[in-house]
Amino acid sequence: MQLLVNIDHIATLRNARGEGYPKPVEAATVCERAGASGIVFHLRGDRRHIRDEDVYALKKSVTGTLDFEMAATDEMLKISLDVDPHLVTLVPESREELTTEGGLKMSTVFDDFQERVFPQYRKTDIEISLFIDPNKEDIELANELGSDAIELHTGTYANAETPKEQEHELERLKEAAQLAHTLGMKVNAGHGLNLDNLKPFVDTVPHLHDVSIGHALVSTAIFKGLDQTVRDFLAIMNHAELKENS
Repeated sequence: MQLLVNIDHIATLRNARGEGYPKPVEAATVCERAGASGIVFHLRGDRRHIRDEDVYALKKSVTGTLDFEMAATDEMLKISLDVDPHLVTLVPESREELTTEGGLKMSTVFDDFQERVFPQYRKTDIEISLFIDPNKEDIELANELGSDAIELHTGTYANAETPKEQEHELERLKEAAQLAHTLGMKVNAGHGLNLDNLKPFVDTVPHLHDVSIGHALVSTAIFKGLDQTVRDFLAIMNHAELKENS
């Protein structure tokens, strides 16, 4: 199980004043030195946080996994193919949303991805991950497309208001992870995970490969420091992995 740190909100802080700092590339270096296995960024069409120059700087500096999160527009396809990250994670995107609000609806994008998107990446070594909700149909369609991985949307779990709702969402995520693993896809996950809800998640959901955490990690780092915060998240993940392997 690997921790990938999403550094979008380092760029959000930088852009708030229009200054050149804090630099996302410097945050990425701190995170990797603290033990993160890689970095995630979302280059959005409106460039609200990460910008094109950040993407190329990260490509040069990141030593671990580089995950390019993006909508599957022609513009982003072109940029990602030029950057050549280890992984692209395809997500739905709306200009009105504050953050990604849910997974891809695979039945609505299947034909387009099959005809336009996947063939371009299959000419490269870039792996493809699809950001989806823990639904059987979506997972099976992702597998039919030949996706290397799925990233399970954990936002509904993270926002559950009662223990019963939380348990229900954990069960859905567990079943989804088991299905994806059985079908031969890597199981990644992310959205809304924090120091309070991460432990039940990693203790329950099997076969996790990459866990992407951004907003909560960057927010916590304001008080605890970025290096220590990365280590705190890793401690939870490493403890769960030791339990699973014991």
